[in-house]
Amino acid sequence: MAHLIELKDLIEAGLHFGHQTKRWNPKMKSYIFDKRNGIHIIDLTQTVELIDEAAEFLRGVVAKGQKILFVATKKQAQEVVKEAALTCNQFYMTERWLGGTLTNNQTIRRSVKRMQQIQNIARQNNGVLSEHKQEASALARELAKLETNLTGIAEMDKMPGALFVVDVCREANAVKEAKRLGIPVVAIVDTNADPDPIDYVIPGNDDSVRGIELIVTKLADILKDADIEAAKAAAEAQAQAEQERAQKAAADRAARKETQGARKLATGLSGRRAPAANTRRAAAAAAQEAVAAAAQEAVAAKEAEAAPAEAPAETPAAE
Repeated sequence: MAHLIELKDLIEAGLHFGHQTKRWNPKMKSYIFDKRNGIHIIDLTQTVELIDEAAEFLRGVVAKGQKILFVATKKQAQEVVKEAALTCNQFYMTERWLGGTLTNNQTIRRSVKRMQQIQNIARQNNGVLSEHKQEASALARELAKLETNLTGIAEMDKMPGALFVVDVCREANAVKEAKRLGIPVVAIVDTNADPDPIDYVIPGNDDSVRGIELIVTKLADILKDADIEAAKAAAEAQAQAEQERAQKAAADRAARKETQGARKLATGLSGRRAPAANTRRAAAAAAQEAVAAAAQEAVAAKEAEAAPAEAPAETPAAE
């Protein structure tokens, strides 16, 4: 079975050299092969397998549309890690870990916003930050500091799917913040470090520039392909969502049109029925008037019959 990195390549890169035996962390015992000249020798046969596991995990994270945050602030790792992160379109912090990058992200986002505001001023004024020399100088210094610390996470508007760390002792605060938030951590772990907080341990010499470059370059190749797949899947999902919205809008328009037609038809029918209804109401009123008149005549007749006849006038007697 082919591995992402073969054993001989790890040996050539010097990844098997650990720290001095007096500086070791006993929790790394299971990853140590031997000790020579006061130096622990890392068991790279395990490293080969564990790199494959870590690579598969990170690939899955990126394939789901999430991002990896690469953290490596030690001098010998800064450039190679930054280059690898840029290659695979991931986030990075290689100058210093800003406290609260994960656990107080709103504050970090405000600093990013400030950096972008100053950058916009420069773009809109052909690089001129201010007409006043002193103010321009102050803004330039502020911008340089912000860009140094924040450029690698400027687009990180949500939590990363995982951290990749070089030297967990140096980056202890980053590891703590990630664990507090339940963010998985993949790390190159040397013999002086505690592997317990690390979800995917890669035992190896975290001071070897060649070794660090070898690992992060191979990982970057895997993650670059996964990022392309994720972007393609996201584009397809967006196209599908837009198609569904268009279909729903068309169905809504058709339903509204049908409803309007039904209302017009109902209005027309009610208009045609109106004259017949008016005729029926007029006939009923006339019948009621006739009945009332007949009743009045009958009452008058009865009153006439009940009245006493008038006595005839007396004829005067003849003399």
